[in-house]
Amino acid sequence: STEEALPALLEEAGGLWKQSFPASAYREDAALGSGPAARRPGQGAAPSRMFSYRREGGGAPGRAGTARFLAQHNTWGFVATRAARGKIQGMPYGNCLLLSDGPINNSTGIPFFYVTPKDNTVTDLLRNPMASLTLPEADGNFCRKNVIDPEDARCARLTLTGQMVTVPPEEVEFAKQAMFSRHPVVRKWPRSYEWFFMKMNIEHIWLQSW
Repeated sequence: STEEALPALLEEAGGLWKQSFPASAYREDAALGSGPAARRPGQGAAPSRMFSYRREGGGAPGRAGTARFLAQHNTWGFVATRAARGKIQGMPYGNCLLLSDGPINNSTGIPFFYVTPKDNTVTDLLRNPMASLTLPEADGNFCRKNVIDPEDARCARLTLTGQMVTVPPEEVEFAKQAMFSRHPVVRKWPRSYEWFFMKMNIEHIWLQSW
């Protein structure tokens, strides 16, 4: 299994650890008396490059291409708002929401959401529309295929900040295509929850990509 193979990969001279981290990582490990460098002092020198994995089908090269790839292929994201209710009023509040930036063959880079006013996050947004949206690479196959923890720096993360607004009537049909094509199940969600569409007007983009 993957879990059984991982320790061997980390200890092998040509394994995952050696391929991915610079020589300084081993020197620090040796000083601490732990990790592969301490257990295997005879290992060869680490390669000079740092994170060396390539994304297959990752869209255009470079940071902009990585950002658009994450926006297109993530089906959910972590939305942070400022709480507008109760004892946590004014404090940060986070929630995971389904999203889509368009039908799979018509990516826009703009995240659309299908939400209900019964959701605390939506209550916050109707009071203060500023929010941040984090899209992790954990949603794809890259990290899993390369036996990398989603919190590892090699798994890119994209954070978008801006205003969350109700989708205007002229865009509702496109929002339906975007959400329902990626998340068919939401069509069956109870209508009594008064679902409607929101989107983020992006003002800032922050990408973690090693």
